[in-house]
Amino acid sequence: MTTPDNLKYTKTHEWVRQETDGTVTIGITFHAQEMLGDVVFIENPAAGRKVKQGEECGVIESVKAAADIYAPLSGEVIAVNGELADMPEKVNQDPYAAWMYKLKPDTPAELAGLLDAAAYQKIADAEKR
Repeated sequence: MTTPDNLKYTKTHEWVRQETDGTVTIGITFHAQEMLGDVVFIENPAAGRKVKQGEECGVIESVKAAADIYAPLSGEVIAVNGELADMPEKVNQDPYAAWMYKLKPDTPAELAGLLDAAAYQKIADAEKR
């Protein structure tokens, strides 16, 4: 399945997984990595950085294009997947396992405003046409 039901999504192609401790884990969707092609570089936001919902906070580059990564929620970056700096291609292998960063949300209610899998899949399908 390319759009897991247990995640939330953004219109800018980030996925969000709520963890049991209240933090969230963030990455890019299967659709996003498919559109980008072979990922060659990822710049994640620095741990400790405060971000606002919708703010550009990172960059992902592929052999075809570069794209911004946006914060799906407001909060503080508490962890970054350092493995992606050396092996960005892991995003192409499994974008849902190759998380980018973790966030401690300032306003957990923002999570309710994100897309569910069905709504996100409609956006992804429309872009493929």
